[in-house]
Amino acid sequence: MPAGKALDNSQVTAVADTNVTVESAQSYEKIAGADVVIVTAGLTKAPGKSDNEWSRTDFLPFNAKIIREVAEGIKKYAPRAFVIVVTNPLDCMVKCMYEASGLPKHMVCGMGNVLDSGRFRRFLADELNVSPRDIQATVIGGHGDFMVPLTRYVTVNGFPIHQFIKKGKITEKRLEEIAHRTKNAGGEIVRLIGHGSAYCCPALSAISMAKAFLKDEKRVFPCSAYCDGQYGVKGFFVGVPTVIGGGGIEEVIELDLNQEEMAHFQKSIEDVEGLNKALAAL
Repeated sequence: MPAGKALDNSQVTAVADTNVTVESAQSYEKIAGADVVIVTAGLTKAPGKSDNEWSRTDFLPFNAKIIREVAEGIKKYAPRAFVIVVTNPLDCMVKCMYEASGLPKHMVCGMGNVLDSGRFRRFLADELNVSPRDIQATVIGGHGDFMVPLTRYVTVNGFPIHQFIKKGKITEKRLEEIAHRTKNAGGEIVRLIGHGSAYCCPALSAISMAKAFLKDEKRVFPCSAYCDGQYGVKGFFVGVPTVIGGGGIEEVIELDLNQEEMAHFQKSIEDVEGLNKALAAL
C-alpha cells in the first residue's frame, strides 16, 4: 500500500507543476536528517467498535504502542526535526511522542486544534454566507469531546460576531449549535464516509504548520503544545494558541477567558489528564 500511495501522489506533482519528490519506505532510515516529521500512523477506529461508537479515546492502547515505535525512529534518524502529531487521542499521543523521542518540548506539537478551528470557520462561513478566509475563529482545549470553540472571540474580517448577532445575521442559539457541530465534526465525517476518517483537511492543517516552521512565518495557530503554567496547566500538552516559527512552538499565547470559558477549558484539561494517566498505566 505505501508504494501505491507514493506512486499516486508522485504523479500529482506533474499536474501540479512542482518538483517535489514522493517516495515510500519500509524503514525509518528514509527520514534521516528531516527538518519536519508529520506523524499520522495509528488506528482510526478501535477493533470491535462500530462507526456509531466512534471515539478518539478508544485508540489509546493501540496507538500508544505505534507512537512509541515511531518516536524511536525519529530519535535515531531525525533528532532535530519539528514533529507534528496527528494520531488520536491527540494530546495524549503528543505527550507520548515527547517522552519517547526525547525531543525538546518546543519541537513537538499536535495538529488537532488547527483542524478544529478550520471546521469552525467553515461552518460559520456557510451560515453567514461569507468567505471562510474572512472568518477568524479559534478552538482550544483537548482534541476530543471537550474541545472549546471560543464563540466570543469570533470575528468576520475584524468585526466582532456580536455585531452580526445585533443585526440579525445569526442568533446566539445558532452560534452555539455551530460550536456543538464543530465538536462533533470528526465523528460526523467518520459516519458519512463509513470507513476511515477525514484526511484532506487534516493533511492541509499539518502542512500549514510545517510551512510556518520551515519558512519561519511566525503564524498564530491553536495546537496541542506543552504548557508550563499557562492557563493553569503545567507539565503536559493541550490545545492552546501558539506562535509557530523557525524555533518550533515559540510562544504560548494566553487569552483572557471569562468564567464560563475557563470552566469549559478546565473540563477539557481534566479529560486530557485522565487520558495521560491511562497512558502512564500502559
